[in-house]
Amino acid sequence: MARAWASVWPILKGCITGGLIGVTVADRYASMVAVDGASMYPTFEPQPTERVLVERLCLGRYDFSRGDVVVFQSPRNHRELAVKRLIALPGDWIQVPEKQEIRKIPEGHCWVEGDNAGFSWDSRGYGPVPLGLMYGRVTHVVWPPHRIGQVDRKMPEGRIMPR
Repeated sequence: MARAWASVWPILKGCITGGLIGVTVADRYASMVAVDGASMYPTFEPQPTERVLVERLCLGRYDFSRGDVVVFQSPRNHRELAVKRLIALPGDWIQVPEKQEIRKIPEGHCWVEGDNAGFSWDSRGYGPVPLGLMYGRVTHVVWPPHRIGQVDRKMPEGRIMPR
């Protein structure tokens, strides 16, 4: 028994160490998230499910910019992650065309929308999203291979009045 344990222990120790390093990297620096659905088309294709790299260092000081694609816990179901484009930051004024209104984004919140408005459940439906629900910023598509590349930052024209 002691001889078997002596030969298994180095492998087990390597697996535990690798797992702890992997969890630390995924929790603090970057992770991968699956993007499915049509709400972010054409930025992400609805089929097949794309995998994206999510940078998490931006969470330390909520270092986000207008036009970033962000991942956050859904305000309707905190067990689900949502992927949308960040349109407005705290203190910004945004024009909501569907409701013919202009709203000020409260402190500690942001406004997110899907690129494909007709298929997106976003801030136009549930309002500003608390920054505390942010999971990270999407930087690259990593799967499928023909779509590998950086995710561009872009903004809708004429709807935002920065602070």
